[in-house]
Amino acid sequence: MAQASEYTDLSMVNAVSDGLDRDCTTLSRHVLQQLQSFSPEAQDLSALMNRIGLAGKLVARRLSRAGLMEGVLGFTGEVNVQGESVKKMDVYANDVFISVFKQSGLVCRLASEEMDEPYYIPENCPIGRYTLLYDPIDGSSNTDTNLSLGSIFSIRKQEGEDLDGKASDLLAAGRNQIAAGYILYGPSTMLVYTIGRGVHSFTLDPSLGEFILTEENIKIPEQGSVYSVNEGNFWQWDESIREYIRYVHRTEGYTARYSGAMVSDIHRVLLQGGVFLYPGTVKKPEGKLRLLYETAPLAFIIEQAGGRATTGTTDILDVVAEKLHQRTPLIIGSKHDVAKVESFIKNGH
Repeated sequence: MAQASEYTDLSMVNAVSDGLDRDCTTLSRHVLQQLQSFSPEAQDLSALMNRIGLAGKLVARRLSRAGLMEGVLGFTGEVNVQGESVKKMDVYANDVFISVFKQSGLVCRLASEEMDEPYYIPENCPIGRYTLLYDPIDGSSNTDTNLSLGSIFSIRKQEGEDLDGKASDLLAAGRNQIAAGYILYGPSTMLVYTIGRGVHSFTLDPSLGEFILTEENIKIPEQGSVYSVNEGNFWQWDESIREYIRYVHRTEGYTARYSGAMVSDIHRVLLQGGVFLYPGTVKKPEGKLRLLYETAPLAFIIEQAGGRATTGTTDILDVVAEKLHQRTPLIIGSKHDVAKVESFIKNGH
């Protein structure tokens, strides 16, 4: 009996130990495990991801108290480089990322859709060979109504010396990214990332102040029932896209889901399958979304999960940027569903 009791106690200890180990895999530790290395580059990536996590925690904290704090909600009265009204949370989140990476020693340049030109951190530049590209707040129109928001990020390694300060090496295909991900500020705060070795999700545990591993190696279903698109733009689209929408309207089994925050919609598609569309319009065929800050990072994630991302004619990760704030249409999600949209575009030309 004593032996049985000791065996039972040992089993319980092992079970608890295994549970703690599994439940407490932090973001920075996970990156090192993914790379199976403690090399300088692995430690750099781990530190960079830790910094992104810190920025996410700061933004999440601010959002959780937004309705209680003065000067958080609403517009600043300014217009960004894209010609869009700037919300106060956009400015705050942009400043958070700059502040967090100033202290990293690893990042020389930051590029954001909120800034005309890249932001340089001179004290980091002699050794900081990484660049962070990011959309500080995706779906900022949701801020004042307490709906989901997100941040999108991408990390690239600096190519060349960039002596003219134009960061022209960033004008490269999305396959040059070494890491990408997003942070979803919803009922819980989640961080999803890839370094080219699958897609992994983490949930912020407020009691620990850490992003804890939730799911490893996420695989997007081959096909889904959800289509996510702003149908308010229906009459501005090319006829081929309108035909696809008519097709899903008359085909049983499709469900429309659109939140106004792309990160939230993409996250749903990643987990449940389906397709997210943000096509160009007849007047603006290049679309609204930015290649370097939004479509390329999201394409990297979805491809790593087994899905596809395209402009409708070209894989997003093969598009070479011609300017820092270049825009692209986006069709992204499950392979089958993206192919279905492409078939309408091909037949429409």
